[in-house]
Amino acid sequence: MIPTSHDRTFIPYIVGTDPEFDKCLPFTELQEGVPWSDGPMPARAYSNDAHDPGGMTGEGIIQREYDPKRRQWGLPTQWVRNMSKDEERTIYYTDYWCPYCPLLPKGLDLEFFDLDVNGGLHRAAVTLQECLPGLAVDGEIGPATLARIKAVNDLDGLIKEFCARREVFYRRLTTFRYFGKDWIRRSAEIEAQAETLEKHA
Repeated sequence: MIPTSHDRTFIPYIVGTDPEFDKCLPFTELQEGVPWSDGPMPARAYSNDAHDPGGMTGEGIIQREYDPKRRQWGLPTQWVRNMSKDEERTIYYTDYWCPYCPLLPKGLDLEFFDLDVNGGLHRAAVTLQECLPGLAVDGEIGPATLARIKAVNDLDGLIKEFCARREVFYRRLTTFRYFGKDWIRRSAEIEAQAETLEKHA
């Protein structure tokens, strides 16, 4: 059974269900802490920085997102540091990868996914739409946006433009002085990985 964001019980994502997700997830996990396969979450994957409005965060998933997800599954809430690998992988698949990344070209799917994790779905959608001249920027990925993406002839150029606009977004944030160096590094590394995925599609 394939998990969805609306499941009322916990249905774990099984590796191999979506090969493209399986390729992209480790890149984002590495940016959020460290990939891990089983057992307790590594210390490097947890943070609670006073300057980060997200607060307590485990492998990029904040406590405020984790609590309602556990309640949705009919499970008691717990410290995000205790999140299992199955939960982490499933939340990334159902709430960040789906529904849009499977509809995007290889490489661009990673860019969109990683910004969704790091900046939210609305920011990822707006950034993508800003890369498509003449398209209404409403933060909604619908038929018009998907049609414009399908018509793009220079996917490598689109990936580069997405990265450039992502960095503009970061520089406007008041927290850039605390996290800006890492955000710009992350953006550049994800861009390079996205271009590799695009070239080997």
